[in-house]
Order: sequence, then structure tokens, then C-alpha cells
Amino acid sequence: MTNAPTKAGFVAVIGAPNAGKSTLVNALVGQKVAIVSPKAQTTRARLMGIAVHGAAQILLVDTPGIFEPKRRLDRAMVAAAWTGAQDADLIVLVIDAAARVNDDVERIIASLAGRQHPLLLVLNKIDLIKKPALLALSSELTARLNPDKVFMISATQGDGVPDLKQALADAMPEGPWLYPEDEVSGATDRMIAAELTREQIVNQLYEELPYATAVETETWEDRPDGSTEIRQQILVERDSQKAIVIGKSGQRLKAIGAAARAEIAEHLGRPVHLFLHVKVNPRWDEDRGLYREIGLEWAD
Repeated sequence: MTNAPTKAGFVAVIGAPNAGKSTLVNALVGQKVAIVSPKAQTTRARLMGIAVHGAAQILLVDTPGIFEPKRRLDRAMVAAAWTGAQDADLIVLVIDAAARVNDDVERIIASLAGRQHPLLLVLNKIDLIKKPALLALSSELTARLNPDKVFMISATQGDGVPDLKQALADAMPEGPWLYPEDEVSGATDRMIAAELTREQIVNQLYEELPYATAVETETWEDRPDGSTEIRQQILVERDSQKAIVIGKSGQRLKAIGAAARAEIAEHLGRPVHLFLHVKVNPRWDEDRGLYREIGLEWAD
């Protein structure tokens, strides 16, 4: 930290599904705190990453993508996104520049009308769009949203991210830091461990499995030898989905477990013993306790 007055504030990172919000949060923090997948609607809860720049602590609320909700889980995810925006000092709207303005983006623009918060517009994935089209998109959205600033970035490449981080730090209100200096996420280790396992399910079963799955951390034991034993259950809606997750001779479940264990161990900084089992529950998305476990409010 510097000798300058400390600053701290909340930044809601909102946008349509697959705009690159989680990738941006990870880039700003400097390490992985939010799961990333090429599949849209991967983020479910408002996982918070903590970025530090100079004397500023930037609390990044990585919200679920905002889309047209169709079921209870969808409604809870969208409500989490808008609650994150309402509670923040600053809103960062991430737009997939290559995808342009689709129906989901139109809904967000309409919902931001009459906003009270400062807004930074971030056009992401600029490496996938030609410059004339990018400039035209920037002009259109600037006219419609009247943002405080516009940034053109590639979160995966890191282009433009330092300038955005500086602007976020500059915008934070003066005050004491809200988290310890070495903390990088406001989410619990239990929640992050479950998310890291779900990330492997999404990424390894990208084609076969829809969104009908959740991961719940059942037990967590820190052993005397310094390692941690974690038992998780993977919830699916049908027997056919259970078979997909387990795979032939259990090979898919082993692969998911091995990859998740490595990610969780890296996050915790110690050896991990991870035990997974798959349970069929056609109504898992109606379980209030599970919503609490994954950091969502029950949506009526």
C-alpha cells in the first residue's frame, strides 16, 4: 500500500451472458476467483473478487449474466445481478463487442434508464471485431447510455485492462479497506470449491449436459497433516444425466474430480482430497438450502 488515503468501494460487473465478465474480474484481480466457461450463463451467484491498485481496494461483484428468466433458478440469478448493481458504488457494463447489441443487451440498456450510479462502458473482445465496426458500436452505445467513460478491452489478452483498473481505483470513495490485504475473494472457500468443480462439469461436458446440474459441498475437514478433505455431491435432474457425468467405467467423473482437485488445491494453497458422488434430484432447483449454499436468494 502507498501512503495515500485508503479507498474502498463496490463495483458491479454486469452484462449479458458470455460477455466475458468473469474473465475480466479474474484479470483485474490478477488470479482466478470466478469460474470461466465458453458456455453462457455459467456464473450463478454474486462471487466477489478483490482487486488492489495503489491505496484502493476494488470489490468486484461478478454478477450472473442478465437474460430473460424462465424458471426459478433463472429468476434468482437475474435478481442477484440487479441487486449487485443496486448495492454498488459504480457499475461496469460489459458488452461483447463481437456479438453487438442483442435482445439481452437491449433489456439491460432499458433497465439502466434513470440509473443513479456512475457507469463505465466496457467493450470486450475487441480482438474479434474490426475497428470501424467497433467505433460505430461505441458511438451508438455512448449515445444511448451516456456512460462516464468507455473502455475497449480484450479481457483474455489483457489489452486495456490496466487502464480500466486505474479508472476503477480512481473512482473508489475514500475509506478504510473492507477486507484483509491478502484476501482476493469475498466468497467462502466452500462456495469457491463447489464452483470450481461445476466449472469442470460445464467445460468437460460442454456439448452433452445443459444447465441442469449443481454442486454442493457436503463436508469439509482440515486434516492434521495440513491437507483438506472435501466431499461434494453433483446434482442432476435425470438418470440419463447421471450416466453422462459418471461416464464409461466412471472415467468422466474421475477426470472431473482430478481437474477440480487441482484447481481447488491451487486456490487453497494446500493438498486436497476430493470425493465426488452424483445424485439424481429432479427438483434440486427447488431446494432453498441449495440456493443458500451457492449464494443466491430464493426467488418467488
